[in-house]
Amino acid sequence: MSQSVLQLDKAKLEKLISYYTPFQVIRNAPGVVFAAKLPDTAVTAYKSGKVLFQGGGATREAGIWGGSDVISSANKTTAPKAKGETLPEGFSELSVLGSDETGTGDFFGPVTVAACFVSSDQIELVRELGVKDSKQLNDGLMRDIAPDLQATLIHSVLTLTNEKYNEIQAKGWSQGKIKALLHNQALKHVLRKMNDRKPDYILIDQFAERGIYYNHIKSEPEIVRENVLFSTKAEGLHVAVAAASIIARVAFLEEMDRLSGIAGVTLPKGAGKIVDEAAAKILLKNGESALKSMTKWHFANAEKAKRIAAKKR
Repeated sequence: MSQSVLQLDKAKLEKLISYYTPFQVIRNAPGVVFAAKLPDTAVTAYKSGKVLFQGGGATREAGIWGGSDVISSANKTTAPKAKGETLPEGFSELSVLGSDETGTGDFFGPVTVAACFVSSDQIELVRELGVKDSKQLNDGLMRDIAPDLQATLIHSVLTLTNEKYNEIQAKGWSQGKIKALLHNQALKHVLRKMNDRKPDYILIDQFAERGIYYNHIKSEPEIVRENVLFSTKAEGLHVAVAAASIIARVAFLEEMDRLSGIAGVTLPKGAGKIVDEAAAKILLKNGESALKSMTKWHFANAEKAKRIAAKKR
């Protein structure tokens, strides 16, 4: 699909809206201030002043208002240096179901996985909502963005609590197996919600090679395989993975908020020295079972916290 994006000032945006008013359609999407549908072109204006033209007449219509002000004719983005499978040309503009996870490196808190479908005609809207590589966004911004993404996009988010994580890890499940099962489940959920629609591709933020990933889930009764691609840094390759990453992160933060309320202190993220100190305080105050219920107990931090607590007794 041909598309162009313009950045217009307030006066020119008002003229554009007046010009296309006879073709106006209603689009109840966050950030959209006006939308119109011509026989060969869809026009969507956002509160930031960006205007998206999509369809066979996109270049023609954009030329009326921008000319040299056109930001892009294909919304091409520079792909990050990623390792993984070769993606088709123009991948960033296709309809993609993406998945990502967070929390696997944190002693406190759960593992969360999200899958998110972004159709080609939603890509500019998702960008407008502030989605980019989630590693360029802080937690506060992601908390602000996530509700709009969840209201706009077909998605699924799974939260594996610490109790359940510790239970299955003690049975010998590796983090790789846990993540693979969660990704497969989240993808299945989204595909079911899409009914008969199918994404052009599915992109998984790669944490294991294809063969290892599918070996982890080989016993599952339903395995998502069709048009699945794997790549590292996938959140920079398509906004679907970036959106999934944000939704997963906010789910992680919300569970951390809940656990912090139980602990009576703000739980630190990561697995560094500050985490050991916080864990030792909880151990001394509430006991081992309480600490275990909010941590990934097999991490080395557990033993470090015990040693610190022993010195303080």
